[in-house]
Amino acid sequence: MPHSWDNFFILAGGAAATLMGLLFVAVTVGGTGFSTATIVHGARGFLTPALVHFGTVLLQALAVLVPWSSSWPIGIIFCLGGLTGLAYQIIVVVQQRKVGPVWLDWLDRLPYVYVPALACATLIVGSVGLITEKSFAPYAIAGATTLFLVAGVYGAWDVTLWIIKNRDKTQRRDDSI
Repeated sequence: MPHSWDNFFILAGGAAATLMGLLFVAVTVGGTGFSTATIVHGARGFLTPALVHFGTVLLQALAVLVPWSSSWPIGIIFCLGGLTGLAYQIIVVVQQRKVGPVWLDWLDRLPYVYVPALACATLIVGSVGLITEKSFAPYAIAGATTLFLVAGVYGAWDVTLWIIKNRDKTQRRDDSI
C-alpha cells in the first residue's frame, strides 16, 4: 500500500476502535434488566456483527500500517479476511432469522446483509489487485473499509435503539409488579 494511505487507515482504525468502545459502554449501561435469552439472541444477531465490522476495520488498519517488504502479505491477509467475512455473513443471516419471527424488511437487509457482503467482495477484489499490483487496489480496499464502518455504525445504532425500546418495556413490566 502506498504511504499516502496511512492517514486514511489511521483515521478509520481510530474511529472503529472508538466506536467499539462506545458500543460496549452503551450495551453495558443499557442492557441491564434483560433476560439472558433475549440478550444472547440479540447479541448474536445484531451486536456481534457490528463489533465484527468495527474489528475488521481495526485489523485492516493495523495490517496496512505494518511496514511490509511487499504487498503480498497484506493481499493474502485481506483476501482470507474477505472470504471469511462472506462465510460469516451466512451465519449472521441465520442468527438474525432466529432473533424474531419477522425477517428484516428489504430496507434493513441493505445494511445488515448486502453492504457487508459488498464490503467483503470489494476487499477480495482489492486484495487480488494488491497482489497483482493494480492501481485500483488501494481504492477498493479503502472502499471496503468504508463500507464496513457504515455497516458497523448502522448496526450499533440499531442495537442502541433496540435497547432503549426494550428497556422501556422491561421497566414498565417491573413497575407493574
